[in-house]
Amino acid sequence: MTEAPYETGHEAAGSPIRLHHQLDAVWASGKGLKRFAAVNHNVIGIRFMVTALVFFAIGGVLAMLIRTQLASSNSAFLDAEQYAQVFTMHGVIMMFLFAIPFFEGLAIYLLPKMLGARDLAFPRMSAYGYWCYLFGGSFLIAALLFGIAPDGGWFMYTPLSSKPYSPGINADVWLLGITFVEISALSAAIELMVTILKLRAPGMSLSRMPIFAWYMLVVAAMMLIGFPPLILGSILLEVERAFDLPFFDPTRGGDPLLWQHLFWLFGHPEVYIIFLPAAGALSTIIPVLSRRVLEGYSLIVAAIVAMAFLSFGLWVHHMYTVGIPHVALSFFSAASALVAIPTGIQIFAWLATMAHGRPRLSIPMLHVFGFFFVFVLGGLTGVMLAMVPFDWQAHDSHFVVAHLHYVLVGGFVFPMMAAAYYWLPHITGRQPIQHLSKPAFWLVFIGFNITFFAMHLTGLRGMPRRIYEYPPEAGWEVLNFASSVGSFVMTIGFALVALDLILLIRFGRAFRRDPWQAGTLEWATPTPPPSYTFGSLPRIDRRADGLEPQTLGAELAAGRGYLGFMRNGWMETLAVDMVTGRIDHVVVLPRPTYLPFWTAVATALFFASLLAKLYWLTPIAAITTLFLFLRWTPSTGLKQDIALLEVGHGEQAPHHQLTDQPPSWWALVFTLTANATLYTSLLFGGFFLWLSAPNWPPPDIDFTFPGLSAAAALGLVLSAVGARFATGKRGKTPLWLGITVLGCLIAVLATAAIGFSIPAPQAHAASASALAVAIYVSLHGTVGAILAGYGLWRWHGGYISEKRSLDLRIGRLWHDYTAVAGAIGLAFPFALQSLGQIGGGG
Repeated sequence: MTEAPYETGHEAAGSPIRLHHQLDAVWASGKGLKRFAAVNHNVIGIRFMVTALVFFAIGGVLAMLIRTQLASSNSAFLDAEQYAQVFTMHGVIMMFLFAIPFFEGLAIYLLPKMLGARDLAFPRMSAYGYWCYLFGGSFLIAALLFGIAPDGGWFMYTPLSSKPYSPGINADVWLLGITFVEISALSAAIELMVTILKLRAPGMSLSRMPIFAWYMLVVAAMMLIGFPPLILGSILLEVERAFDLPFFDPTRGGDPLLWQHLFWLFGHPEVYIIFLPAAGALSTIIPVLSRRVLEGYSLIVAAIVAMAFLSFGLWVHHMYTVGIPHVALSFFSAASALVAIPTGIQIFAWLATMAHGRPRLSIPMLHVFGFFFVFVLGGLTGVMLAMVPFDWQAHDSHFVVAHLHYVLVGGFVFPMMAAAYYWLPHITGRQPIQHLSKPAFWLVFIGFNITFFAMHLTGLRGMPRRIYEYPPEAGWEVLNFASSVGSFVMTIGFALVALDLILLIRFGRAFRRDPWQAGTLEWATPTPPPSYTFGSLPRIDRRADGLEPQTLGAELAAGRGYLGFMRNGWMETLAVDMVTGRIDHVVVLPRPTYLPFWTAVATALFFASLLAKLYWLTPIAAITTLFLFLRWTPSTGLKQDIALLEVGHGEQAPHHQLTDQPPSWWALVFTLTANATLYTSLLFGGFFLWLSAPNWPPPDIDFTFPGLSAAAALGLVLSAVGARFATGKRGKTPLWLGITVLGCLIAVLATAAIGFSIPAPQAHAASASALAVAIYVSLHGTVGAILAGYGLWRWHGGYISEKRSLDLRIGRLWHDYTAVAGAIGLAFPFALQSLGQIGGGG
């Protein structure tokens, strides 16, 4: 039976009301149980933010327990084990379950509106990421309730977190739960990067993007590079705990410092990953409330890019006392001080904007002033800690705790409270009443400074962090009591903020559009925004923070922009050239579906089986997850070639399936970038152990297998060549895809044989490292075989033609990467063996 032809033109809706009903019928998420199928960015963004605030409240309660315990030297409120779990979970919640997910939610909600798009590039991936975040965070909270929460600190240093010193499942909960949550973070990073670079309004070049989009583009890139080392470290430590592979055991060629390097390769950039979205909110809010265009737009863009680069050269900032050579210490100390320059550029740009404008002393601006005071003090103590001699004295003391909170609360919480008061009217359609707003701010501000300024003093007087009791004669009791009193004052302030926001949602004054007289596109939507965001898409002819939302909003709602119509029941938005903003193609987005929810459930089962040591269940859960991911695909693609699509204003553009580099192609490019970062971290681990770990070179261990390596290399070449010719020889596509599958299977079998042949992987870290690399290459070959088989299925289903070859080109990317990574992986054992003969750092 022949497929019905697709419409490429359009019929005008006739009236704004009719257009609204047509769009809402397709884009709406539904009610009741149908909300579990929601993929719309409005719904997902709000879910992220609300869930993050719930975790923030739980983390705040844990902070109160900590301060109650430390208020007196004679406190018996918590014993050592309870305190360790509460202390660890407070840090885990605030760093992993609140700060990053909250700004992800804000970005997911705001960016399509700011960019002039109808949704994000991959709505189902956003929904899947949310469910992974919710389920992973729930794992951790449930462990706390059952008394098996992580208790080794939010940084999980080895050997404390290794099996001999943490024999229960507490550490496993951290390793598996955080890895589960990080799936959400990485999917959000890819989603945001592709959306910002491709799904902008026509005419919105990079130089015209709103400044918030620049901040989130840089942050997403940092997440893409910064999170894989932590994921790798978590996998290696969990493998050591579960299967006794000694990556961190110094008695068998491992090194506990490898964990610190992998953790802080993530951990220090994370500070800037948390700060930069808040800074993006400030760069958006301050000009509006100052009634002045942002000063130094180009300088700020350069500053945040510089900050991103510098942040990845600072991880040893946290490891000054571990025995790093003095030359390296001087380099990292200089880099740590240098990062103050791009930070200062942003602060002075904000001050210049306010100085040249006429600031309105509204509630958001009050929180902006709180940010300036607290964050600048935190930055000053950060420069102090960047100096090696001072850091040696203050390391692991309460001074570091105070600095951390001044930077994170000052640099994130105060800006995000300003953002809440600024953008909540957009979410709710109501303006704040502000009866409680000022008292709430002052209670938070005063309580915070009492709490953490006193901690600077206890730290300077020698109080270590992470202790649950201290002797009366230490002289810390008065200052600790003051900190505890201040923390309760601050908690009352946060409770009033929550009450104030609830009153805003319930009783705030309704308004039509743009109560702040802003110049960014999100205020051109109705409030609350409809599911489709814009009735039609705008053309941008200037920088997108100097627009007129009142006028523009009415024109777009009337359908006088691009795509102001419905066609084929499609959910359409536009993709543009990354640099110029020229219209590139039409992106057809997927409809609401329950599949992201059930895929996340299967993923949760995978991690739960690992936690419960039910390893027979793990492959079943993995296969189920893969099957459900493949079930996403039948709703995408075209079964016939179609002409160019009309987009309005006399212009045409191709369907995304008929273009060379649609969003899904770029998504795989960025996925492989994160993948390569993880792989590089794995190889770095092997060479680091050779250089620094004891008991190297390994005694009489040979893990090189030339014959098997040659067979694996042949398979990798076959798969890459087959994938390349499958997209070039249309009539012989099945043949070349079959060759690709064969090559992948040869590579998988050969690398699996190498893995099984490696001697004594539990006896020495060198063998364990070679085994890890072999598993990596084998897994990628397996995925390659699945992708080639998927290509065959799509070809037989009629989804692939000479013009519609997107599925094959995406597969080719994977096979090319696997061939290169596999060649490096096959050479790795030979390089390690040769270095072992030279001698390592043992």
